[in-house]
Amino acid sequence: MTEKTPDVSDAYALDTPKAARQLYAGWAKSYDDSFANARAYLLPDLTARAFADAGGCGPVLDVGAGTGLCGVALSGLRVTPVDATDISPDMLAQALRKDVYRDVIEADLNAGIPVPRQSYAGVVSSGTFTHGHLGPEVLPAILRVARSGAWFALSVNAAHYEEGGFATAFDRLLRGQWITNLSLPEVRIYGEDAVGAHRNDTALIAVFQKV
Repeated sequence: MTEKTPDVSDAYALDTPKAARQLYAGWAKSYDDSFANARAYLLPDLTARAFADAGGCGPVLDVGAGTGLCGVALSGLRVTPVDATDISPDMLAQALRKDVYRDVIEADLNAGIPVPRQSYAGVVSSGTFTHGHLGPEVLPAILRVARSGAWFALSVNAAHYEEGGFATAFDRLLRGQWITNLSLPEVRIYGEDAVGAHRNDTALIAVFQKV
């Protein structure tokens, strides 16, 4: 019996870090073809472009880097150097093969990122703040590794933004003067020809600067 290739619905149903590692261990080698290419996955390129257009520069941390699609987009925009972090060692192994990352860091963001404070001049994240993955509770850990003045471009699934409490979290960060210059452009996650239940999903790209 042929094992079913995972899909976005399986990813959205994740509920533990262990389940995430197991899913992506079986999906890593086919992810680019079976998901990103098949669904005309636009979000990594759009996130990288939002970061570059805001004036973002390296060194950059790609949070939830997966197989490295956002890193490839950043490299194409001449934004370097870039490090990758992800919970899945199998996805990071695929990312390394793209030869766009300076380093890769296996980490569960709920437990923090094992790098010194203020290591990065920018942070990007594409596809990680979504159903079954991460919520706004990890924003302090991400802010910790960024320098003052660092630019961020974090994509957040639009439905997850509403139900996950991101509006409240960003408002708290703004009022506490942790971040500034927040904008939230909404973009399509997939191309016009995408098929499947989530083909019309959108994301908000939270673009902001650390104070």
